[in-house]
Amino acid sequence: MMPRFAHVRPATLDEALRQLSAPGARAHAGGTDLLGCLRDGIFEVSTVVSLARLEALRGIRETAGGLSIGALTTLSELAASPVVKERFRALAEASREVGSPQLRNQGTLGGNLCQRPRCWYYRGDFHCARKGGDTCFAINGENRYHAILGGGPCFIVHPSDTAAALLSLGAAVRIAGRSGNRTIPLDAFFVLPAKDLFKENVLSPGELVTEVLVPPPAPGLASSYRKVRERGAWDFALAGVAIALTRRDGRVSEARASLSGVAPVPWRARGAEEALRGRPLDRETASLAAEAAVRGAAPLAQNGYKAPLVRGIVEEALLAL
Repeated sequence: MMPRFAHVRPATLDEALRQLSAPGARAHAGGTDLLGCLRDGIFEVSTVVSLARLEALRGIRETAGGLSIGALTTLSELAASPVVKERFRALAEASREVGSPQLRNQGTLGGNLCQRPRCWYYRGDFHCARKGGDTCFAINGENRYHAILGGGPCFIVHPSDTAAALLSLGAAVRIAGRSGNRTIPLDAFFVLPAKDLFKENVLSPGELVTEVLVPPPAPGLASSYRKVRERGAWDFALAGVAIALTRRDGRVSEARASLSGVAPVPWRARGAEEALRGRPLDRETASLAAEAAVRGAAPLAQNGYKAPLVRGIVEEALLAL
């Protein structure tokens, strides 16, 4: 059942930030996650602040070889953009893998980065640790979809596909608030439960992601996003990998790899990156990188399948490049 709330549609960013600074205010972009959270009672809300009139937060613009992407740009627009498909392939592929066509038409990039966890204990009628309780029920409960990397004291997985792609592309986010604006690397945007059990990102109340900045691709950059899910459409990742690499003289000169569906944040597979640098991109290198990608994994009772799954998709993605 939906709670009662006021609904406002500010015409300017300043007015939106003012409205969002009030207690109990929540931003409404595409709404594909917000409305589910309201139905599930994930948080209390007094005012829903629609961003629909903020046209300045929409669109894909080229900037000195890179991209500036408004936070209200839809996932369908990203998936269809010629410049994204040609030069930032991993982001186009990740955008195309989100949900269903209807959800991609409605869902926004900013919302996809900032969506809440899909854990059935967090979204269900359980007073779990993330809601202020003293137990993560996933530890001894149904945990086949939960984290194998970076977990504890909560074992959620971050549900965003685009976050992994943008992380591998070295993106940053522009954040606006009433006290000013700031730009931070996406690497520093997400928050592990071990650091703060109640936040998924660094946004403070009243702040908004307004823009995503993707740097110019290095000459010869190749990137991709590979996702495995239970159903062929409209499903979250069991595991996914975004890879971006460049080669020089037949060897990998630089590499970034990020995993989705296996950790509470989009997970930089730094071991895989190190295994790739300086080596030819052949089957042996792909196998070494795949093993390194899950080094340190600590599966729960029912999600041990994720480790070999990650190894397989990392190896497949590298050989496809």
